[in-house]
Amino acid sequence: MLRSRQMRKKELAHEIARSSGIATGDAADQLDRAVAKIVNALRKGHPAHLPGIGVLSPGKPWTFRADAPVIRK
Repeated sequence: MLRSRQMRKKELAHEIARSSGIATGDAADQLDRAVAKIVNALRKGHPAHLPGIGVLSPGKPWTFRADAPVIRK
């Protein structure tokens, strides 16, 4: 599970690799592609949907709208 703290890219890639069972380099590549897709969408004026997290919307500045929390009983 990802910790609730600020992480550097290398740390995040390591966590992704550990939790999904892939090589750290592959996780870093996937992270780079995901960030590039998000930035490209925003630069084109489109929102970037982050499933289970929220939506980043373009503008000056970019805005973030969190998804509603899931309440489990």
